Parts: sequence; structure tokens; C-alpha cells
Amino acid sequence: MNNTITAVVFPGQGAQRQGMGKDFFDNVAVSRDTYEQASQALGWNVASLCFEGSTHLDMTEFAQPCILTTEIAMLRGLESLYDFRPHFFGGHSLGEYTALVAAGAMPFTQAVQAVQARGRLMQAAAPAGTGAMAAVISDDMDVAHLIRIIEELKLDAANINSPNQVVISGDASTMDLAETRLTKALGRDTGMRFVALNVSAPFHSRYMRPVEAKFKRVLKKISTTLVPENAPKVTANFTGGFHSSKRETIINTLVSQLSNPVRWTDNMAALAQKTRKIYEIGPNRPLRGFFKGMGITCQAITTLAAAQRVFE
Repeated sequence: MNNTITAVVFPGQGAQRQGMGKDFFDNVAVSRDTYEQASQALGWNVASLCFEGSTHLDMTEFAQPCILTTEIAMLRGLESLYDFRPHFFGGHSLGEYTALVAAGAMPFTQAVQAVQARGRLMQAAAPAGTGAMAAVISDDMDVAHLIRIIEELKLDAANINSPNQVVISGDASTMDLAETRLTKALGRDTGMRFVALNVSAPFHSRYMRPVEAKFKRVLKKISTTLVPENAPKVTANFTGGFHSSKRETIINTLVSQLSNPVRWTDNMAALAQKTRKIYEIGPNRPLRGFFKGMGITCQAITTLAAAQRVFE
């Protein structure tokens, strides 16, 4: 690789797919070792769940460590094959943990254990069927106006993904009313779309607050293993900027991420100010389109063949 300043970003939950990472596992020793390390840390076969397919792969508790493991296996494979050495890192929701691992701020084995606990707590925060999420898609949305419309419906802005997409999250029983009000407010002529998401809980909403204290205890247990001086290379979803180098602040920021919006547009802008080239690494490529909506180029690497096309 040349000396161009680069960044990598990692997608979060929803990017999982059967067979993800298997080409890296089969062909790159360090990638295979990564899956084995995760399996030892978690006590179950991560590679098998990723490759063979199972309903468990769509369960938050299992999806989160599987995605993180796959993304780190892919990154390590690229480092091994192409001397790929990115300078800055970002991740969407769960992907923020992958980014912290990639930056050397959080050890891999502790990270997969933490995100499994995170997934379990997030799933337990709201009874099944009571929460929902939906993507609101419209040109040049006024996010503050959208929030004012939905807040009395016990809904929150969960992901501010691009100038044209905001994901809302919260009480499932008010989603239909939210769609009606947003359609009226944003105007039918704008081509607004309201897309229900297939999720199991209202992530990044007020309904995650009851599990914050428990998750903070999870992070406290691994706090001594953090390398906080590496964290400022990583964007924080909660603040929109880069992480602090203070251990306690890193933990508090990750806890706050549970029930607050993922400020992804701010994260993208922060990375674009620092870097000349941005890559998305993961089993799918949802983030590339968000960068495009910001007028920023992002190359996606989802397979070993895609990496070969980019780097060879």
C-alpha cells in the first residue's frame, strides 16, 4: 500500500449473511485464527454459525459477535495480504466496537465477549413485539423537525444515516401514526418512503436505558485492557466526533450509544476531513451508499475477490 491516509468503516447489525467471511477463512491463516480465537473466547463455534446458516445468526446475542469476528478476520486478512494499514476508523452502531478493535483500543477477545453481552441486554430491554424501527427516506430532511413530530409518539431518531435517511425507533404501536404524520409533514410530493425494518428490539431509543447500568458493568470489567491512547483514531457514534483518550469517557460514550442516535452523518464528515481514501469492510456494504449521499467516495470490500480487485 502507498502512504495515502486511509480510513476503514465497519457496518453493524443487519449486515450479517450466511457464509460471511468463509473465503477469508479458507484462504488466509490469520483470518482463520481470528474465528478460532472468537470461538475460544465465547465457548461456541463462531465459524460454524457464520458459514452454515442458522436462525441464531439473526438473533442479536449471536449476530453481534459473529459480525465483529468476520470484520476483524477480513481486516487482518487484508493486513496480511496487502500490508493494508489504515490510519482512522469508524463503525456504525455495533461496527464502532470493530473499529475500536481495529485501532488497537480494545482487545479482540474482550470485544467479542462484550458485544455478546450487549446483544443479550439489548434484546432483553423491551418485550418481544413492543418495539419497532423504520427508515424514513426523503430528500434533505430536517432532522430536528422530524424529531419534534415523533417524540410525543414515544419514538426516537435512532440512526442519522445520511441527509436523506433517518431511522426511527421505539413504541411499535405508534409506528403507523408516525408514518401518517411524517408523510403529511414531509409532503407526499417529495417521494418520502417509510420502510419498516426487520429487527427484534427498538435499538438506540429510550427503551434501551434500563440496560445501560448493566452494560456499563460489562465494560468496567474489561476497562483495564483498553488502550485509551488509540481511541482518538476512532469516531464515536454518540458524539459524532472522535473518541476521547480517557478510559472512563470511552466507557461512558459506549454506554450512551445504546439509547441515543448513531450520528453517522457527523462520523462520515469527521473521517472525510482526516482522510483521502475510505474503505468499508464487512459482509455487506450499507455504509457506502450513505457516504455517496454525502458526496464522499467509499470503496466496499465484502469478499476476498473484491479485495483482489481493489488492491491488486
